[in-house]
Amino acid sequence: MIKSRVVRITTGVARSIVAAVVFAVAASTTAQALRAQAPSPSRAPRNPAEVRRLFKEISNWGRWGKDDQLGTLNLITPATRKRAAALVQDGMSVSLARDSEVEQAADVSSPYERKMLSAGMDALSVAYHGYAHTHVDALWHVAVDDTSYNGTPRSLGFANGAPALSVLNLKQGIFTRGVLMDLPRLKGLKYLEPGTPIYAEDLEAWEKLAGIRVGSGDAVFIYTGRWARRSALGPWNVGARAAGLHASAARWLKARDVAIVGHDGGNEVAPTLVEGVGFPLHQLLIVGLGMPLLDNCDLEALAAAAAGRKRWEFLLTASPLPIKGGTGSPLNPIATF
Repeated sequence: MIKSRVVRITTGVARSIVAAVVFAVAASTTAQALRAQAPSPSRAPRNPAEVRRLFKEISNWGRWGKDDQLGTLNLITPATRKRAAALVQDGMSVSLARDSEVEQAADVSSPYERKMLSAGMDALSVAYHGYAHTHVDALWHVAVDDTSYNGTPRSLGFANGAPALSVLNLKQGIFTRGVLMDLPRLKGLKYLEPGTPIYAEDLEAWEKLAGIRVGSGDAVFIYTGRWARRSALGPWNVGARAAGLHASAARWLKARDVAIVGHDGGNEVAPTLVEGVGFPLHQLLIVGLGMPLLDNCDLEALAAAAAGRKRWEFLLTASPLPIKGGTGSPLNPIATF
């Protein structure tokens, strides 16, 4: 009886231990899931003072001379172009441009306007900055303390467009290696939810997964799945909530000497997580680094083409309109594998 009772007690204890272990594992898994869903902890830059410090730390002002107009496009050298051309293997091209939006929507405040002049002739007009149309931001587009890239004063005026740092400086086109960073694939998702910040460690995790390293003169494209989410759930106010780069990623982009950043939205996370500063990433990249930005790219076809090939690098070509004084331009970037 005593032995039998001891066995029963031991069995009961064992069952309790197993139950406790199962509960602990479940609790740990739940906690991990909750942490994955929770907002990322606040990190610098978090306020105007920290943005200013980071701006000074990464600034390219004077790097290519006091009169430089190209900024990080200086990193795209003849050797860079030759290496990029050698990436073409099967010759398949993919457009990274969104089809022109012609109707008002939650994320389209300025659709294209078309006027038919006669049979076979029409006129188009568009305010391309914003969240609808694929475009490039030239270096005059943004200023900090009334100063643009390389210390160019805004007092030069606006009457005839950008008096310096205009999109006309990109007339020779963009021809370099493009690198796609597929953040939903990294995280096992169809798309990132609006408001998701992307940090330097996310970019490095993607490099490890894809077996690629971003380097000097590259054009880096950040895929969040914006257009896939829009197709599934409809348009939303991308200016208020969007997945994108956190301002702290500017330090990583400078360290890697990236020439251009493209994104399927406005490039930076919204809300920005930087109190009191509007568009901190635009300030840091365009004004601080002298880096043109490609906004509102449609990266869906590119993501599919890259995944099908298990190849995340390609030749990037893009030709902005040569508009004298333009603060940017609509454009159609092309990826060729």
